[in-house]
Amino acid sequence: MSGMNDDIVFRALADANRRQLLDRLHEKNGQTLGELCRGLAMTRQAVTKHLSILESANLVSWKRLGREKLHFINPVPIHEIAERWMNKFEQPRLRALSQLKKNLERNDHD
Repeated sequence: MSGMNDDIVFRALADANRRQLLDRLHEKNGQTLGELCRGLAMTRQAVTKHLSILESANLVSWKRLGREKLHFINPVPIHEIAERWMNKFEQPRLRALSQLKKNLERNDHD
């Protein structure tokens, strides 16, 4: 993933309404616009705009099923960001915890 794509994904994820839509798709994938709008304090047009931004960031895709347009979450860009930006910061901490555990276990046996 290039830096420019990262920027698009981060901008898409920066908005709480878009994160809420992703959460709803994570709970139940393949929802129509009407289903996604249900219970939200957003207009249908606002949800459509947010979905368009999520689609541009490749976080949401859709397919037609008859007359309905179903929306699906695409977890790949989020996974790639986690791999690139978060997991690398976890590795030193995990190694340190592992070493601490080994040291404590070794001391318990002495």
